[in-house]
Amino acid sequence: MRSVALKMLLGDSAKYLALVFGVAFASLLMSQQVSIFVGLMTRTANQVLDIREADVWVMDPRVRYVDEVEPIPDDSLGRVRSVEGVEWAAPLYKGLAIFRTRDGLINQVSLVGVDDETLIGAPREWLKGDLESLRTPGGIVFDKEGAQLIWPDSDPLDKVGVEAEINDRRVVVTGVADASPPFITFPIAYVRYSEAMALTPPQRNKLSFVLVRARDGEDPKALAERISAQTGLQALTWDQFAWRSVQYYLTRTGIPVNFGITVMLGFIVGAAVTAQTFYLFVIENLRQFGALKAIGATNRQITGMVLLQAGVVGLMGYGLGMGGSALFFTLVRGGAALEDFYMPWQVLVGTGLVVFVIILVSVLGSLLKVFRVDPAIVFRG
Repeated sequence: MRSVALKMLLGDSAKYLALVFGVAFASLLMSQQVSIFVGLMTRTANQVLDIREADVWVMDPRVRYVDEVEPIPDDSLGRVRSVEGVEWAAPLYKGLAIFRTRDGLINQVSLVGVDDETLIGAPREWLKGDLESLRTPGGIVFDKEGAQLIWPDSDPLDKVGVEAEINDRRVVVTGVADASPPFITFPIAYVRYSEAMALTPPQRNKLSFVLVRARDGEDPKALAERISAQTGLQALTWDQFAWRSVQYYLTRTGIPVNFGITVMLGFIVGAAVTAQTFYLFVIENLRQFGALKAIGATNRQITGMVLLQAGVVGLMGYGLGMGGSALFFTLVRGGAALEDFYMPWQVLVGTGLVVFVIILVSVLGSLLKVFRVDPAIVFRG
């Protein structure tokens, strides 16, 4: 019966290819769009995820995500350090500045000031230079994508040693880091905290965040609650703050809706093409199913044949769709727009479940028609 089912399926090559194409298109579109969506949402929290030395982030109570900065008093650092359970606490500055090169180029950059002593908050992977590059007086380090945005017509690594200005103060590029790209496409410029204080205009408060490491055996969540209670500031564990940044963009932007519409269209188109084509395939083969019933085939055997046909179509289409999606991310891996984007295994599994639903819907309508077929149809003209 299995060989008969496969011969029936492969005998009509046009419909077989249409079935496989419908499933492959749905699989490709859904997996690709969901993976890009996951990549974009991850970028909204990359600056939190990159600083894994810190267990807790302390900030103003009004801050809702990592790119929303409300300075806190400078004495907050000492108050946080005095909380029981804190191993160490380091300052972090985050703000915007105008970077001017000697040849007249200007760019708005995201200026990050890291602790002078420990350099907590600085990148740990480098393309040119090293962590000590930040200790150079006036030294500034860019992320790879940011340096490429500032100097699009040349190799960013060749710009190490170039002098420039921020707020009429001299800076010199001392390194290029391989930092995770942010959601907002401003170049990231890393300097020491004292340099950030000198480069930015004077104001009453400049401290953006306090990064905290919990002592060994200390629960970071409990420590965050203790810091909030004793200082009146907002303290979140790194994963809480990362998720809060992701949730902000999920609820305050149209990104989820736009991607959701695309994924839903992929599902609808795939389901419609597959269901309609599979139904037509079964209708055109009713005489063959009737002949099988006439020679003693049961509904259970017929169901097995149809499920085998649907399974072959589903596996072929799913495999082609996932292969196409994987090829897409392989080809765009070097581009700045989709840097570090990939297809998570959860998307692979989720798409497989959706394809199963598409195939199941297609099979159910067709089986009802097969069950009702009269074996005598084979003898009719």
